[in-house]
Amino acid sequence: MSAHAPEPAHPKPRRVLMFLSAVAIGAVLVAFSGISDRARSRQEVMAWTNEQAVPTVRLVQPEQAKVEQGLTLPGNVSAFYSGSLFARASGYVAEWRKDIGAHVSKGEVLAVISAPDLDQQLAEAKGQLTQLQAAVEQAQANSDLGKVTDQRTAQLVTEGWSSKQQGDTDHLTAAARVAAVTVAKANVVAQQAAVARLQELVGFEQVRAPFDGVITARNVDIGDLVSAGGTTGRPMFQVADIHRVRVYVNVPQGFLGEVSQATKATLNLPGFKDTFAADLVSTSNSLAQNSRTALIELQADNPDGRLLPGAFAEVHFHAPAGAETLSVPLTALVFGPKGMQVAALEGNNQITLKPVQIGRNLGNRVEIESGLSLADRLVDNPPESMQTGDVVRVATADPTNGAVASDLKHAPATAKDD
Repeated sequence: MSAHAPEPAHPKPRRVLMFLSAVAIGAVLVAFSGISDRARSRQEVMAWTNEQAVPTVRLVQPEQAKVEQGLTLPGNVSAFYSGSLFARASGYVAEWRKDIGAHVSKGEVLAVISAPDLDQQLAEAKGQLTQLQAAVEQAQANSDLGKVTDQRTAQLVTEGWSSKQQGDTDHLTAAARVAAVTVAKANVVAQQAAVARLQELVGFEQVRAPFDGVITARNVDIGDLVSAGGTTGRPMFQVADIHRVRVYVNVPQGFLGEVSQATKATLNLPGFKDTFAADLVSTSNSLAQNSRTALIELQADNPDGRLLPGAFAEVHFHAPAGAETLSVPLTALVFGPKGMQVAALEGNNQITLKPVQIGRNLGNRVEIESGLSLADRLVDNPPESMQTGDVVRVATADPTNGAVASDLKHAPATAKDD
């Protein structure tokens, strides 16, 4: 009996076919899923990119200008009167009687100069004056004698006892002596003027205060040599009248129309908590070309002497604002080829560029004289590329609920390539 080996088992064709079909379907499903995910990711990226192309802006609104707008400018305080006293007599300082900070009255002696040469000149001039006055008396006596002689000689000539030539001689001699009296008197007048001049110079040996005030500087000491007529270098004394002070301010050209005699101002000085009232007195009626500002003078009472010459002061002008004047932040302005504009937001979130007429610069805000209303909504910090018709999104005050937060929240992840 012969043995036969068993034949190997072969899978049935139907099962193989089913297996292959399942594998193919799975591959198709995987490929379809990948393609679908990629398309959806690309669509999300495109949608997110389109959304990001719409800028998000913050809005501001015009405000009614205050009834009284404040303008603050730096100012310099000066004394109402200020005098620099130089020597008018040459000599040595014998004594000084007033030091810095002393309150003095007009005519009060501040220092004494010892000038012996000047004193000697005055003494000589007085002696010469005495001589000339005596010469006048002598000339007057000669004139009287000449008149008497002329009268007698004229009588003798008439009677024939004297010659006519002698009569003419005596007559002319009398006239010359009269003229000599006139010359002698003129010499006295000239010498009196010289004496008066020297007396005035001697009076300058005492340096006196020109007005009521305070000594702000003393630059001499006992024994110092001073020369008459000097106007350069340091003066002997400086005197300031500070019962009232002058304040000088450079006002920009754009504000000159608001500044008038009725404009009120207050002064703030470093180191003082209270303020000081000032009155506008005058303007220079001209502008400095380098700064386009005009010099304004104000005056303020200073009864207690707290306003010191040379001090810095913040000057606050209280200029009235127009009834229809609005103000916006400086960051809302757009300067372009068409002049000054603002980007206003319409109801459909579209931008409209509006031209405006600006007024005074108030620091971080600027006045708008025309072109806006209180109901307008303006874009703050608009980009230079913004044009009329652009669509924008408005940022809300709460970043967790606003459009900006929503955009960031829904931003898709970066799509991955297969």
